[in-house]
Amino acid sequence: MRGIFRLILRILKIFVIAFFAITILWVLLYRFVNPPVTWLMITRGFERKADGKDWKIDKHWVAFDSIADPMKRAAVAAEDQKFLNHFGFDFKAMERAIDKNQHSHKLMGGSTISQQTAKNVFLWPGRSYVRKAFEAYFTMLIEVMWSKKRIMEVYLNVIEMGDGIYGVEAAAQNYYHKHASQLTTYQSAAIASIFPNPLHWSPTNPSDYLRHHQYLIRKNIRRLGPLDF
Repeated sequence: MRGIFRLILRILKIFVIAFFAITILWVLLYRFVNPPVTWLMITRGFERKADGKDWKIDKHWVAFDSIADPMKRAAVAAEDQKFLNHFGFDFKAMERAIDKNQHSHKLMGGSTISQQTAKNVFLWPGRSYVRKAFEAYFTMLIEVMWSKKRIMEVYLNVIEMGDGIYGVEAAAQNYYHKHASQLTTYQSAAIASIFPNPLHWSPTNPSDYLRHHQYLIRKNIRRLGPLDF
């Protein structure tokens, strides 16, 4: 019996060491290599097929310096205004989200850009405590191993921005027929406004609610100080 217990402990030890080694190397690799695909892209592709649509993963990677400055500022203004100052987590935003969700049927997110990047690149879609724990783990890893510039670059290249549309270059081409480097403040704010619900919202055909949201994003962009990446 004692021998079996030792064997189980040894297997668990090997598993834990392998998990940390693989995940750390994975995150380190993506510091230099662009993620080719995400679980969300694959999942959405199968969902499209199930709905009778063609398989579609429209994405075109662009370097950080080839993304218009207004788009970077719009992402920060819309999603995470403390992005350059926190270590992956905005606990006050989380508290506000938890408090609001207790009194509303509409779920409000409190995730930072770093958390969203970790979720999109390394994890599967869905909501569970297990996935949130992995999200926190990968968020800490990318904050340690990547620069804020790299986090923003990956974020703006993998985030879902429409039905089968991923990343700012594909969004710029689909919605405005231009390169990501040419996006204006208005266009950037419009694209950023759909981040919470990209399958149902359109930057070029916004509802009154979305127009107001875009106005607030532009207002926040003006309030932002220099973004020192």
